[in-house]
Amino acid sequence: MEAGQQAGAEEHYQAALNEGRFLIQHCTACGRHVFYPRSICPHCWSERLDWVEPQGTGTVYSTTTVRRKPEAGGSYNVALIDLDEGVRMMSRVEDLPPTDVKIGMRVRAEVINENGAGLVVFHPEDAA
Repeated sequence: MEAGQQAGAEEHYQAALNEGRFLIQHCTACGRHVFYPRSICPHCWSERLDWVEPQGTGTVYSTTTVRRKPEAGGSYNVALIDLDEGVRMMSRVEDLPPTDVKIGMRVRAEVINENGAGLVVFHPEDAA
């Protein structure tokens, strides 16, 4: 695999986020979803990867609170989210104090613009 191919998948993913669209890959050879963007399926090694829009729902697999002083923006959480499509991604859960994010919590994705770039964040599903 050439370095340009990998960068191409990452660039495509970020360009979609910058347009407000959340996309992941789906392998047409083995039928499994893929995340983080790549040029070859990690399950079957096929290059037949299509871009699809996930349901946007998932479950918090793990979470931690990053502590910062209020003048530095305050504390926030970092969470690993298992999407219902079977892939895991790192993000954060918003709309509640970072210490209230719990393993097993159902969440829903939203694409936001942060510092001029699209970013996927999650909200508690019951807050939607």
